[in-house]
Amino acid sequence: MQGALKVELYMSDQQSLYSHPKNFAGLPEPFSGFDFAKVAILPVPYDSTTEWHSGSRNGPKSIIESSYYLEWYDIELKKEIYQVGIHTMPELEPAYNSPQTMTERVYQAAASLLQKSKFVVTLGGEHSISLGAIRAHVEKYPGCSVLQLDAHTDLRDEYLGTKYGHACVMRRTEELCPITQVGIRAISLEETEHVKATGLKPFFYEQGNAPLPIEEIIQTLPDYVYVSIDLDVFDPSIMSAVGTPEPGGILWNQALSLLSSVAKKRKILGFDIVELCPDQGPSACSFLAAKLAYKLIGYIFNEEEH
Repeated sequence: MQGALKVELYMSDQQSLYSHPKNFAGLPEPFSGFDFAKVAILPVPYDSTTEWHSGSRNGPKSIIESSYYLEWYDIELKKEIYQVGIHTMPELEPAYNSPQTMTERVYQAAASLLQKSKFVVTLGGEHSISLGAIRAHVEKYPGCSVLQLDAHTDLRDEYLGTKYGHACVMRRTEELCPITQVGIRAISLEETEHVKATGLKPFFYEQGNAPLPIEEIIQTLPDYVYVSIDLDVFDPSIMSAVGTPEPGGILWNQALSLLSSVAKKRKILGFDIVELCPDQGPSACSFLAAKLAYKLIGYIFNEEEH
């Protein structure tokens, strides 16, 4: 009798409030199933070229775990975004010995998902992982460009002995397609000289709380755009859990205003969110990243329905 009572005291895993499907937003079938889903989440736990705050390899797991606590209904869009279907892929196996090999691995995974007509959301991991995803999208959609939200230009030709590190990702991206850089507030002399030589015009963000020139930004973009979001674009007051924090960043509503406007006026082909280092800040940072991904999915598919 006593043994039976102990069993009855506890819910099964299926009943427990603390048990979630191990996928983005904790979605049930059919919404989390691969065949049903329009969106595929690609987690890439890699940070081998990071030299300051390491730990972004834990970013994808932390974002996905935080996403369990998202409200599925979005007040702004007046709908449950998850109904487009969001499938979470297994974490990509890191290639620790070669950043270039890791780039190729991300490319192959993203290209495979694009061939299956999935909208790919890549979660890092350090910013170097974006290059493989960008290359896959550029090959499928020639003529597209990249909108980079970042505190840094990431335009070094080589850094710490590799051309495929996080500080070089946009230099390599420039070799594939045009880029528009927003939120920049830290740049090296080498990168400054490169910007002058190429005529690139980053949107520097040197005065905190200044409005973003949204229409001017959008005018630089062609019809098809890939979005790459380094979370250090945000001010450390709301996003301290990043590999290379930089004071004076943009705030939540500024980012949403820009992204919703881009989604309305251009077609966003895919996006990544990178550089979350969960151990460097409160859990709210991981939740911000999860909600950012969910909101951007909502903006994109809301426009497809109209």
